[in-house]
Amino acid sequence: MEITQYSIVLVNLDPTLGSEIKKTRPCVVVSPDEMNKYLNTIVLAPMTTNLKKYPTRVAVEHDRMKGMIVIDQIRTVDKVRIQKVLGRLTKSEIKACKDIIRETFVN
Repeated sequence: MEITQYSIVLVNLDPTLGSEIKKTRPCVVVSPDEMNKYLNTIVLAPMTTNLKKYPTRVAVEHDRMKGMIVIDQIRTVDKVRIQKVLGRLTKSEIKACKDIIRETFVN
């Protein structure tokens, strides 16, 4: 299975602790393709159907469902947690995701 940046993948996030997002859910791959190709881990941001607007969330629509990419819950997981590739973000969603990542972690 080829995993590329900004793909939407189904990931088993359990076990978790405290306020971490749990269960098997769609996530967006945020790690660059060079890392995805050579490492056994992947950096991703989970998605949720909770539509509360926070400054660290990106609104998306996938498979006719509205949701949010949860940039404040970015984590690294082993690739064995990935069950399948579901799709890919649109160009406008990728731009919004990059903007929030930059604003949250770079500035």
